[in-house]
Amino acid sequence: MKKLAVIFLIALFVPQMYGQKIDSLDINKKLSYKTFIAPTVLLTGGVFLLNSSPNSSIQERSNTFFGTDFNSKIDNFTPLVPIAQIYAGRYIGFKPKNTVLHQTVDIFFANAFAVAVVQITKNLVKEERPDLSDKLSFPSGHTAVAFTNAALLFQEYKDSNFWYASSGFVFATATGILRIANNRHYSSDVLAGAGIGILSGILVTNYNPFQSIKFGQKKSNAAFIYPQFGATNGLGILIKPNF
Repeated sequence: MKKLAVIFLIALFVPQMYGQKIDSLDINKKLSYKTFIAPTVLLTGGVFLLNSSPNSSIQERSNTFFGTDFNSKIDNFTPLVPIAQIYAGRYIGFKPKNTVLHQTVDIFFANAFAVAVVQITKNLVKEERPDLSDKLSFPSGHTAVAFTNAALLFQEYKDSNFWYASSGFVFATATGILRIANNRHYSSDVLAGAGIGILSGILVTNYNPFQSIKFGQKKSNAAFIYPQFGATNGLGILIKPNF
């Protein structure tokens, strides 16, 4: 029943939020149905692994390999690396798709969407974590945020430098592996989180209603969006206005 509930939630939530935009694919002809294969496969795999014996088996093997006392905090920072790459790419010499302000808007809305879907699904499914700390295991929020930002990085620089654009997925994958190694998530949680993240990054970067907004050339703002993990999960933003 939980698997059917998750599938229903995703099927209901995504079309309601983006249905009209996806129907208007003539706005961005680069966005094809092939683009959604990867997130669909990841989401489907995560849902069908949920509460399965292979899922538990993979977790047991992870605990054997990494050790039951493995504890790394690196996965709190790896989701942020692609954000830094998005802003840094232009200074390295790669041509970005958008301005700094539009990049910031994309980061904010893509992460907000991913976090919202993750939190709603967590409270619907109520899967217990491998370490038994709570019942908010499925899907992985860290992984969702990491793959959201990796997808945004890819969309931003894929036409300029494919390898730089793809490098964010290295940090996103490392985040997912560390979440399993830390015994905080099952493989199903990580796969679903990755699917949600990639989907969010694709949708926001390819259809952004704020792209039509023209900002003044003489004024510029510096902004940085970052996810917050710990007692409270969410997004933070630092803005330095130039009046």
